[in-house]
Amino acid sequence: MEYSKDDLIKAKRQIDSTLHKLRETVKTLSAKENPGRYKSQLTLAQRRIRAFEIANCLIEREMEQA
Repeated sequence: MEYSKDDLIKAKRQIDSTLHKLRETVKTLSAKENPGRYKSQLTLAQRRIRAFEIANCLIEREMEQA
């Protein structure tokens, strides 16, 4: 599937924004009094961060080829 450079830029901007929010969420939950209580939320956020980092990398690779 082909994407325009503009589409890729917009997608990357949205991913960057979501990554920022997820990283802040991890910081907040980790700083709570009992972070073990939030283990499932932390795991989910960390997995999403990794997935979005991979997506960002693939978008950047696609933009270099365009």
